[in-house]
Amino acid sequence: NLEKARANLEKAVMKTTAEPVTKNARGEMVSGAMSKALPFVAAPAYLDGSMPGDAGFDPLGFGKDKEGLTFMREAEIKHSRLAMLAVIGWPVAELLDRGLASSLNLPSLLTRTGMSPSILNGGLGKVNPFYWALCISIAALVEYDAGQMKENSKNYQPGDVGYDFLNLMPADAAAAKDRRTSELKHGRIAMLAVVGYAAQEALFRVPVTEETPFFFHPIGF
Repeated sequence: NLEKARANLEKAVMKTTAEPVTKNARGEMVSGAMSKALPFVAAPAYLDGSMPGDAGFDPLGFGKDKEGLTFMREAEIKHSRLAMLAVIGWPVAELLDRGLASSLNLPSLLTRTGMSPSILNGGLGKVNPFYWALCISIAALVEYDAGQMKENSKNYQPGDVGYDFLNLMPADAAAAKDRRTSELKHGRIAMLAVVGYAAQEALFRVPVTEETPFFFHPIGF
């Protein structure tokens, strides 16, 4: 039955995991190693450090099996990459949109107070539908390529779409893991920053480039 199969799986994990494995008060398997993110908490057994960016942090238990862990990592990388684009695009739009629109005799897409259009700021209705169609088309192409990589690559890594036009990914396995870890760290910071942009502008109704000018205006704009 299901409970017996689960018990057998837990025994197998405990035998094969490098670190000693025990159960916590909630019955979840944890390794003897401490979490790098929370040094006072034991790391979950399934976070063994083999994945890039693994700091032993999963307090809500989203990745209790390999399939779930891979799915959550895919989602994290996708959100990270979008956030890294947004964290640059958001303030650049507030700095340059009106000038570029005026020079091209086009209407500015910024809000009345100069904020970037967003769900909380409004203004998304002014964006040309062709732009949304283009975004959806690009996303569909990337998803297709990601699916092909997942099916055909023997050494598939979550988030690997097969795009490396500048050959930036090192051939050495350890160096490649460091590169992927760097991407995740930048992406995690970017996700926090974008949430900060949205919250700040929603609360104060002032462009983030004006609310925190020391981050944006010293570059000469």
